[in-house]
Order: sequence, then structure tokens, then C-alpha cells
Amino acid sequence: MPRRALGRLLELGERVAGITGWDGMDLTRKMIVVMAADHGVTEEGVSAYPAEVTGQMVRGFAAGIAAINVLSRHAGIEVRVVDMGVRSDLSDLVKAGKLTDARVGPGTRNMRRGPAMTREEAVQCIERGAAIARGAAVDGVRMLGTGDMGIGNTTPSTAIAAVAAGLDVSAIAGRGTGVDDAGLARKIAVIEESIAVNHVDSSDPLGLLSGVGGFEIGGIAGLVLGAAESRVPVVVDGVISTAGAIIAWLLEPRVGDYLFAAHRSVEKAQTAMLSLMGLEPILDLGMRLGEGTGCALAMPIIEAGAKVIRQMATFDEAGVSEA
Repeated sequence: MPRRALGRLLELGERVAGITGWDGMDLTRKMIVVMAADHGVTEEGVSAYPAEVTGQMVRGFAAGIAAINVLSRHAGIEVRVVDMGVRSDLSDLVKAGKLTDARVGPGTRNMRRGPAMTREEAVQCIERGAAIARGAAVDGVRMLGTGDMGIGNTTPSTAIAAVAAGLDVSAIAGRGTGVDDAGLARKIAVIEESIAVNHVDSSDPLGLLSGVGGFEIGGIAGLVLGAAESRVPVVVDGVISTAGAIIAWLLEPRVGDYLFAAHRSVEKAQTAMLSLMGLEPILDLGMRLGEGTGCALAMPIIEAGAKVIRQMATFDEAGVSEA
């Protein structure tokens, strides 16, 4: 083909080749890991939905009826749901093999009043997420996607974005699940107070995660680190997934070479973090659901780019004359 005729599609394929090597470019087996956890900051009224919805949505994932299930089935992608810290009792799903138990605790504490978790818990989140990525790679998964579920989790994600990018909270805070103007103002105030109370700083990523993060955000950070270690491309979904990715990036900037931004969320905090990491979204569909839905749409595009690199003939091989 004429030089660069496939534009970004060729770039995506080249990046996969660089990550996996020629023999690892078969991305047939793909998996989205949906990390779920609850957040103590929901006590402050930062979400349009009650905290109980987290557990209810996890049950929906396990039953295969949520958006991530529909889109993943369409694209031939496996979905693995992980309990990083949901308050609801989901032990029946664990026993049935429909949920991975990686619980660090029954949800984080209210970050407006102190650290969301201890540093030890932050390390546990990362270690458990990394172990899941390593295990998936050993099992033959060749591309991972990040998903999330946790009522209230745009609040810690925006706090992480504001600190990491050095931006005012009011400039990047979004409506999350759809809070009204009063709810948005309350959310901004809660984030600002949480950042001040916990004295978080981007130079201390573990402190940032423990101060204003979430168990599922830490799990995603670990998943990114474990995927990079295993030379597996990792596709990042929306604002919550990007908050996890940026924690991993602050800990080890080289993980940026393994990251693909699935889409541009309507949440400005996500755009700020992607810009900081130098990542350009593949899609822009006005989405803000989370769950890994953006990954389910972008992963087949990345796979197509890899197939072009692996399978398409050159002019010489095809006997085509060049200009």
C-alpha cells in the first residue's frame, strides 16, 4: 500500500509488534477484567445512585446481562469480574466461579475525613491486580482490557487526575452518574477537601492511591503493571480505568509503552490524564458508562492493526509495481 495509507491502524499494529514480538501478535484471545469495589466517600452524596448498586451491578455482570457482557460477546472477548472490595455479600458468585475474590476490604473509607485506605492496602490492591494479569498471560490471553464498577468512583478518579496533572478540580470534575448542578458543586468541594486533608502529591503514587483512591483503581494499576511485565498490550477504558493506569504510570513511566486508550470519555479528568501520559484515544463516541465498554469496541480495531502487520503482503511480495 502507499506509505502510511492505513494511518493510525498501522500505528496500532506496529505498537503491538513492538510489545509482543512477531510470534506473539495473535490477539485472538482477549479479556476484559472488570474490577469492582465500593467507596466510603458516597456518604458525602457525590453520586446519583446509592452504594448498594455496586453489588447489584456485579450480579448483572455475572448473569451476563450488562452492557459489557453484550459488547464483549459481540466482539468475542472474555469478561472476568473481580471483587476488590464490594460491601455486598457476593460469596455465592465466588463459589459458582462467576466472580474472582481479590478483596482487600469492604470498600474504602470516606476520603474526605482521612485516607481512603492504608499504604499496605494500596500495595495489596496493586499486587492482586498484577497477579491477575500475570495469570491471564500464562493462560494464553494476549490482550487485556480494564473495566470497573463502583458507585462514587468518579470522585476518587477525579481527585487522582487533579493531583497528577496539577489542575484545579473545578476545571475537570464531571457529573459521573449524572448528578445535578448542586450535586456537582458538592462533588467538587468534597474532592478539594479530600486532597487537602490527605496531603497527597504526585511524587508519591502509593500515597496518592491510599489517600484518595479506590480498591478497584489500585487493582487496575496492578493489572497494567502485570500486563506490561508479561508483554501483553493493555487497553484502558474511561476515567476510572485511566486513574488506575496513571497510578501505574507514576510508579513506572515505561508502562505507557504498553497502553492503548480505548476512547475519549466525556469526563474531562480522563482527557487530562491521557494527555499527561501522551495517549491518543482510538474512539470518541461520547461514552461515560465504564465497565470496560470502550475496550470491547476498541480491542477489535487494535487486533485488526496487528493482522495487517502480520498478514498483509508487501508490494514486492504481491508483485505490485511501485510508483
